[in-house]
Amino acid sequence: MGLVYIRNAAQVVTMAGPNDKPRTGAAMSELGVIERGGVVLEDNRIAYVGTDEEAARYVEQHSAGQEVTVIDATSKLVTPGLVDPHTHVVFAGTREKELGMRLNGATYMEIMNAGGGIHYSTTRTREADEEQLIRETAKRLDRFLEHGVTTVEAKSGYGLTLEDELKQLRVARQLHEQHPVDLVSTFMGAHAVPREYKGDPDAYVRLITEEMIPTVVREGLAEFCDVFCEEGVFTPEQSRVILEAGMQWGLLPKIHADEIVPYGGAELAAEIGAVSAEHLLRASDEGIRAMAKKGVIAVLLPGTAFFLMTKPAEARQMIDAGVPVALSTDRNPGSCPTESLPLIMNLACLTMHMTPEEALTAVTINAAHAIRRADRIGSLEVGKQADVVLFDAPNYLYLQYHYGVNLVETVIKNGRVVIQDGRRLAG
Repeated sequence: MGLVYIRNAAQVVTMAGPNDKPRTGAAMSELGVIERGGVVLEDNRIAYVGTDEEAARYVEQHSAGQEVTVIDATSKLVTPGLVDPHTHVVFAGTREKELGMRLNGATYMEIMNAGGGIHYSTTRTREADEEQLIRETAKRLDRFLEHGVTTVEAKSGYGLTLEDELKQLRVARQLHEQHPVDLVSTFMGAHAVPREYKGDPDAYVRLITEEMIPTVVREGLAEFCDVFCEEGVFTPEQSRVILEAGMQWGLLPKIHADEIVPYGGAELAAEIGAVSAEHLLRASDEGIRAMAKKGVIAVLLPGTAFFLMTKPAEARQMIDAGVPVALSTDRNPGSCPTESLPLIMNLACLTMHMTPEEALTAVTINAAHAIRRADRIGSLEVGKQADVVLFDAPNYLYLQYHYGVNLVETVIKNGRVVIQDGRRLAG
């Protein structure tokens, strides 16, 4: 493929630094900014990052016999490819009618108990075949890519039977192989108790632990196991059983915690050593301190709180307590139907009072840690995967200042330009 030389950027945000653990506290503001910078890519790896003068010298010294593709980044901001560590991107059907119900005062659980919410999406997803799911999900991944997102975590959880959970995970694996966006799969059969088990949720827990998890692992379909630990869904005791069963089979634990009421989810995440706890709108002070002590990453979803018209998570308290924070869209059909991770950064600043520096850290290196990929993505460092975004912005502060629009101009995935002038290239 030769060399790709990204030249004369107004700023390059490298996120360079120790990659052994996610960033906390003041370290979340350390972006590694290079003014008038340059980046050199070779094949699918980052070969050099520095000032443009240094990058030009590197190209001159290493270009003999190689084709050099030059990308002019004058007046542009260059960042690592953005990472979304919490989505439910594989599903069928939409739920726009629920917006009117919420505007008329219906709660999340009221909508779900009336046959909407997760149950509605489960019905539509069960009805869809793999071909339909691939087609619909690929469109969403295209939109993610257009917004600078090059890696996405994808949870199951809209099947809630063995075969339908496997169907979602197989679709995610196929799209990971076919689509430019990398997908990291999480098994979440414990997204809700299906209607057919409403009278005996413990029987469904046994189905998850005794049949679903072993089959998922045998087929190599997931790396993580997640559970919706929430009042009216899975109790902390049931959640522990599910996550520990996943751990016994080699699945790393994640947990939807304390979204609607304080329920001990953050505390459970710390007790079992979860990679991340997610949502956390109602997490207790004790839970936040326990997460900080154990290094559990808080994956916060301000777009979900915004769309559900509720108070967001206490990001400032978490950061000040030493909890590593990541951000995500929570892309799903009901509570956050957006693929715009830049919008989520805007909301993190405007509704959770995170700084622009913290927000950018939370969608790059910390998000990479939340899916155990920080050794290869999340920063622009020599040897890492060549995932790069060029924004039509003079500096990183402008991303949060000029909010609610897509400033992505160019996206490079694995060393190949896939978005040019804001549009997806064929192939």
